[in-house]
Amino acid sequence: MDDQTTRERILDTLRERPDTPSGLAEAFGVSRGTVLTHVRHLSKSLDDTDEELLVKPPECRECGFDGFDDPVNVPSRCPECKHENVEEPAFVVEAA
Repeated sequence: MDDQTTRERILDTLRERPDTPSGLAEAFGVSRGTVLTHVRHLSKSLDDTDEELLVKPPECRECGFDGFDDPVNVPSRCPECKHENVEEPAFVVEAA
């Protein structure tokens, strides 16, 4: 039986490959919001280690805007062009 927490399993997954909040939510049976909470916590817990959380920020598929205030978020629409076609961020954990 696997005794790892969901957060630990998310961390292990992000050490292996990049993934999005929706991908992680589906893989671990939790909501995207829960995944984002775990990812924010992981980012802080990696501060004093030799690893870091890298974030490919959300990007508008219509105009290419990627300057969102909070890259660890799933925006509902683009602040520039107002389209709702926004690609989710992707996360990965790598050696610093």
